[in-house]
Amino acid sequence: MSDPRRDLGPEHLVEAARASGVTDERLLHALSATPRAAFVPASGHASAYADVPIPIDHGQVTTQPSLVAMMVAALGLTGDERVLEIGSGHGFQTALLARLAASVVAVERWADMAEQARANLAGQGIGNAEIVVGDGTLGVAGRAPFDAIVISAAFPEVPPPLARQLRAGGRLVQPIGPGGQERVELYEKTDRGLVHRRTVTLAHFVRLYGRYGYPPTAPFEDAG
Repeated sequence: MSDPRRDLGPEHLVEAARASGVTDERLLHALSATPRAAFVPASGHASAYADVPIPIDHGQVTTQPSLVAMMVAALGLTGDERVLEIGSGHGFQTALLARLAASVVAVERWADMAEQARANLAGQGIGNAEIVVGDGTLGVAGRAPFDAIVISAAFPEVPPPLARQLRAGGRLVQPIGPGGQERVELYEKTDRGLVHRRTVTLAHFVRLYGRYGYPPTAPFEDAG
């Protein structure tokens, strides 16, 4: 018997995002135009267009596409932003951000995963996204300020370097919690610092490791 998941396509992810409350037509178009199968391992191709996480390297999993859509939608991107992404994985969320913003810098902990993300993005002709390897909790100070920051791992608070690297009026989305049971929160940078705007959704994320996160189990390379 054939696997019914193989009959799904990008339109299924668009439907899942709509069902989750996403109404941004630019984002929904980006979802339809970005082949998730090009951003998952071969072992995950059968599930690429199902709204489910997919296992990748280092015991990680991709974020569920509808959850990616909710987090990206909360950033309110209009097309001219400079975005910082913490945790590129294999580059699917990076690709969506690159289609919606002027430029993206993504910090990935694992060098081999960063290389895979670069190859995946290049394969789709996406040239306005850069992947660097390093400690995501430090951000990329040399490229700041950023108009938007999205963090794809959980910690009980926003790392101070990331808050500093967000421009005034910019938005930041992060899962807040210990890893495994989180509130995905939206913040805005004001003259008083980060101000909580709303809870985007509840979700489960891996932990954020780094100098301003949980103690890492392996060293990081410098992101610059």
